[in-house]
Amino acid sequence: MPGFRLPPRLLPGRTEPMGTLARDGGVNVAVFSDHATRVELCLFDAAGARELRRYELYGPRDGVFHGFLEGAGPGLVYGLRAHGPWQPERGHCFNAHKLLLDPWAREIVGHFRWRPEHFGYELGHPQGRRAIDRRDNAACMLKARVAPPPAVAPGVANAPRHRTADIVLYELHVKNFTQRLDALPQALRGTYAGLAHPASIAHLRRLGVTTLSLLPVAYHLDEMALVERGLVNHWGYNTLAFFCPDPRYASTRGDPTAVADEFRTMVATLHDAGLEVVVDVVFNHTPEGDEHGPTLSWRGLDNASWYRARPDDPGRIENLSGCGNTVNVAHPRATQFVLDALRCWVHEMGVDGFRFDIAPVLGRTRHGFDPDAAFFVALRQDPLLARVHLIAEPWDLGYDGYQLGRFPGRFLEWNDKFRDTVRRYWLHRGVGRGELARRFTASSDVFHHGHRRPSASVNFISAHDGFTLADLVTYSHKHNEANGEYNRDGRNGEPAYNFGHEGASDDATIVARRERARRAMLATTLLAQGTPMLHGGDELSHSQLGNNNAYCQDNATSWFDWARADASLVEFTAALLALRRAEPALRHDVWFLGDAAHNGERGIVWYRPDGHEMAVDDWHDASQHAFACLINLRGDVTPEGQVAAETGGPVLVCFNPECQPVPFTVPGGPWELRLDTSGEQPPGTTWAHHARVTAGASSLLVFGAAPSR
Repeated sequence: MPGFRLPPRLLPGRTEPMGTLARDGGVNVAVFSDHATRVELCLFDAAGARELRRYELYGPRDGVFHGFLEGAGPGLVYGLRAHGPWQPERGHCFNAHKLLLDPWAREIVGHFRWRPEHFGYELGHPQGRRAIDRRDNAACMLKARVAPPPAVAPGVANAPRHRTADIVLYELHVKNFTQRLDALPQALRGTYAGLAHPASIAHLRRLGVTTLSLLPVAYHLDEMALVERGLVNHWGYNTLAFFCPDPRYASTRGDPTAVADEFRTMVATLHDAGLEVVVDVVFNHTPEGDEHGPTLSWRGLDNASWYRARPDDPGRIENLSGCGNTVNVAHPRATQFVLDALRCWVHEMGVDGFRFDIAPVLGRTRHGFDPDAAFFVALRQDPLLARVHLIAEPWDLGYDGYQLGRFPGRFLEWNDKFRDTVRRYWLHRGVGRGELARRFTASSDVFHHGHRRPSASVNFISAHDGFTLADLVTYSHKHNEANGEYNRDGRNGEPAYNFGHEGASDDATIVARRERARRAMLATTLLAQGTPMLHGGDELSHSQLGNNNAYCQDNATSWFDWARADASLVEFTAALLALRRAEPALRHDVWFLGDAAHNGERGIVWYRPDGHEMAVDDWHDASQHAFACLINLRGDVTPEGQVAAETGGPVLVCFNPECQPVPFTVPGGPWELRLDTSGEQPPGTTWAHHARVTAGASSLLVFGAAPSR
C-alpha cells in the first residue's frame, strides 16, 4: 500500500465478519480459535517477501481474536501466527514459528513450494510429532491479501433461473474443455475467459444443456506426493483458499483481483447465453492431510476445533474423506465458514449453485449422518442461499457413509444406482427389467418420500470419476499406470465391457456393437425421469485410454481433442436433448402413480414386447430383457389427487438390450417414431394402431403420438 505508515498498535475493532474487511478508514481483522492463547497479525511487503511488523490481536471474545488497523486498505498483505500448547497427542498443534493462511482469505499472494519448514514438527525426528520444528516458514508460505470491499457480481442480475424440472447438467473441467479448442485464441485456452468465448458457448447451446457443473475452481494445492512424481492435482479436489478462484485457470494470473474479475465476467457472459453455473466445492477436507501433514492454516489456528478427531484418540484425525482429514462441520465456526464461502461465491462471483463433494461429511454429528444436522438447517433458512441449486455426492468413507436419498429439502443427488444399473442392463444384461424401470423413473425406491421430487435423482452414465462413455465400451479393466500408483488407484470392477477386444479396434463388428450400446446408454440417461447429467466430452467420443482416475493427468489424456470429435455423436446428443424439451412426458417432475388413473387412463404402463401388460411374473423373468413403457400425462395425478399441471402427448419407449432384433407389438397408437438409437429407422416413420415394430439389436426407440391427417 503506497504511502501507508504502519501505526504503533491495533485498535480493538470488531469480532465480525471473519477474516479481513476494508472498512471505516482501515482494515478489520477477525480470527477464530477456541484454544489459542494469543494470535498475531503479521504484515508483509506487497510481494509477500519481507515481514514488516507483527501486531497482537485482542481477545478472544467468544473464540474470536480481533483488531483494527487504522489507515490500511485493500492490497495489504498479511499472515497469521497462533500461540498455544504444542500437545499433538491431545490434538493441539500450535507453533508460532509457522505463518498461517487466513481461512477466510479472499486473495492469495506468492507461489507455494513444498518445504520441510511447512510441518509443525521435525520430519524424521526420533520423537516424531512431539518434536516441534522451530524454523520459520514465512519465506516459502503463501500470504493473504486484503481484497476490495465485496460487491454484487454482475452475473447475479442476469442469472437465467432455470426450473429444476428443466435442468440438464453438463459436468466439465475448465481446462479440459478449452485447452485444445482451436477456435479459441491461444491466450484464452485453458481459462475462464476461454469458457466464456463465443466458440465455447456455441457448442454448449448447440447441445441444449442448461447448467454447467464445473469441477473445483477454488484455489487448490498439488499434494506433495504428486509434485514429487512430477504430476499435479488436475481435478482440484484439494482446496486451500475456499473464497478465491484458482489463478491457474485465468488468462491474467499475476493479480488476484484480476483473476476474480475474469471469473465474474465468465459467469455473467454464460448467464447472457442462458447457461447457469454450478461449482464443485470441497468442504470435507483440507490440504493439511492427516495428523502427520503440514501446518498451513486450520491446523495451526485450532486443530482440535477444525478437524474431527478419532473417538478413541484425540491426537489422531478421522479420515472420512479418504484424503487424510475431515473438516468438523458440526462446529459452529466451521458451519459459519462453509456458509460464508458459499455466500461469497453466490453474491460476489455470481454462481447459481453448488455440487458438494463427499457431502455426508456436512451432516456428520457425534452419532453419524443426520439430515437435520445444524449445517443443513442453517443452509435451508439462509435467505441468499435459498434460491441456488444444491447437489450432493451422497457418500463418504465413514461408517454408514452411503446416504443416497437421505439429503434434505432441495438437494439433488448423484445417483450411482442409475449409473451402474444402466451400464449393466445394456452391456451385460446383469440386471432385470424391474431394476431398469425403477431407475428410468427416477428411482422412486430411493427418492419418493417426504416432499422430494423425481428431479432429486441426478442421472448419469459417466462422470469425471470413472471411465468416460467411450472407454466404458472399449475397456473392461482400468489402465491407470500413468498415475504412478501401480494401477492400484481408481475404482476396481467398474461396470464396463470391451466387446471382445481391450482398447481401440478396427473390427467393424466390434465398432458397431460399441456404438449401439453407447447410444442406447446415452439415450437412457438423457431421457429418463429425473435430472440428467452429461459428462463433458462424452458427446465428442473423448477417451482417456482406459484411465478411470485421471485426477493427475493435466495433458492430452484429459483435454478434449476437438479436432477428432465425433460430429455425428454431437448431433445425436443434441437431438436427444431436443426430444426431451419437446416431450413433457420425458421431464415430468411428479411421481407416477402406477395404479392411479384419471378418466380411465394411467400415467405410466409397462408392456412386454408382445404388447401385453407386464405382470408380476414378467418382472422376475430373468430370461427376458426387452420391454416397453407408455407414459401418458393425461392419466397422471399428483398424490393430492390433482391432474398433472403440465400435459403433453403420450410417449412410448421400447428397450431392447439383446444382441439381435426384437419385434414389439406397440400398444395404442397410431405412433410416429421420434428416435431409434440404432439408426435403422428414420424419425417420422409412422405405425398404425397396435402395429408390430422391430427394435434393432441394442437399441432404444421412442414414439410420440402420430399427427392427425
